[in-house]
Amino acid sequence: MPFVQDEAVEKNDSIHVLFIAAEADPYVKIGGLGDVAGSLPLALHRLYNADIFQQKLDIRLVLPYYGVIQQQDLTVKKVCSFSVQTNKDPVQAEVYETTKEGLIIYFVSGDPIPPGDPVYNQNFSADADKFIFFSLACLELPKVLGWRVDILHVHDWHTAIAVHQLKMIKKRDSFYKKSRSIITLHNLPFMGNGSEQALVKYKIKPSTDPTLPDWAQYLPLPMGFAAADQIVAVSPAYAQEILTPEFSCNLHDFFESNQKKLSGILNGLDTILWNPSTDSFIHQTYDRNSLGKKRLNKSEIQKEMGLVENPETPLIVLISRMDTQKGIDIAIEALKLTKNLPWQAILLGSGDIKLEQLCQSLEDQLPDKVRARVSFDPKLSHRMYAGGDMLLMPSRYEPCGLTQMIAMRYGCIPVARATGGLKDSIIDNEKSLERTGFLFETADPQAFAKSLTTALVCFDKNSEWIEIQQRAMQTDFSWAHSAVKYSRLYNRLVIKQ
Repeated sequence: MPFVQDEAVEKNDSIHVLFIAAEADPYVKIGGLGDVAGSLPLALHRLYNADIFQQKLDIRLVLPYYGVIQQQDLTVKKVCSFSVQTNKDPVQAEVYETTKEGLIIYFVSGDPIPPGDPVYNQNFSADADKFIFFSLACLELPKVLGWRVDILHVHDWHTAIAVHQLKMIKKRDSFYKKSRSIITLHNLPFMGNGSEQALVKYKIKPSTDPTLPDWAQYLPLPMGFAAADQIVAVSPAYAQEILTPEFSCNLHDFFESNQKKLSGILNGLDTILWNPSTDSFIHQTYDRNSLGKKRLNKSEIQKEMGLVENPETPLIVLISRMDTQKGIDIAIEALKLTKNLPWQAILLGSGDIKLEQLCQSLEDQLPDKVRARVSFDPKLSHRMYAGGDMLLMPSRYEPCGLTQMIAMRYGCIPVARATGGLKDSIIDNEKSLERTGFLFETADPQAFAKSLTTALVCFDKNSEWIEIQQRAMQTDFSWAHSAVKYSRLYNRLVIKQ
């Protein structure tokens, strides 16, 4: 996709982007945020190095220097140290640097980031202290380095305070006078509860934005929203959903009042890791032109799971964190409602104990049809995508979702709720030659069972099913598309300075 240069930006000017996050693959990954922060900066860096853009970009990623990162065999060098101010004694921060494909990555260490602690604590106040310290250190770092910041790009509540504090200091700090800010929203319900003590410790004042509810003025994520120049949800549909009471966590009036700075950009997928034509974790590699080989993967996973090996029986897979958000209970009930139809199912995931037990119970009730694997097993997930015919994804809400993108790349057709990124990435139009999956509207077992039944009927129409698989597999979810959209956003914000 060619990039059109905005006339108001000089061609030889580089845009400096400080990209800060709580996690980034491959250094540390707990959830979808790790995928984004690990892929998007690198995608932008690659595109600019490939001279696709006329505008130059200098993007640098900053992460907390967790113990799990310190234990890795990385080549790092210490670049600086400085103090972060508190209401008592200053806290020392040390910064280390590494590179990946020429992308500069900084790691911030300090007492609030103990090497022995997990990335995320159950103790919310400890996490707040850690991430607020990290956010403030990220604002101090460019000043120590003498590296101009045109765009501060943060993610979720962990780094939202950096945006809030940037707005607070811009008027009196000439270094940040022209800096603009973006906050990318991955998961709205997590707002940074338990941060009160840390806000006081680091002398951070609450938001005074009149459009923000009183209860939200002391929460990092809403504070970041109020201060940001741009709020980006991780899909266009999710950006629209958070304008409604159902999805907004009681912030719909705020988002309604700030629509002009709200947008949505669909996340991308690591198409090198998730590629059925090169995947070393699957029995037989294949592509959209050799779907017959996919059946060999189906036969292998049926054998591995102790299911009857039958290529004509639809194999349904569910690969998910066991969480109420993911609609696991809806999937279980929908499978019960369709138990008399010909299908087999493999369920993989871990998390909520009650949901794990529901999955195991379904296997006990339908031992000839269902296998439940209560674990986190990335290698098995590769084999399930490769062998599965359909993916179940009945999320109650899904800001973006990567599972459906992976499944489509492997010709495993999603049956999913029409919400958030699922709605943006899956086409369900039976009257056109565009269908890449099956969607249902309401989050209930009956609606899901109806959509699943439609998919099962379609599976029996072999040529039609193959066409759906081929369309799904050729859908381009690469990070290049997201990178171009973020690049345009960076340019627009810089022009507005």
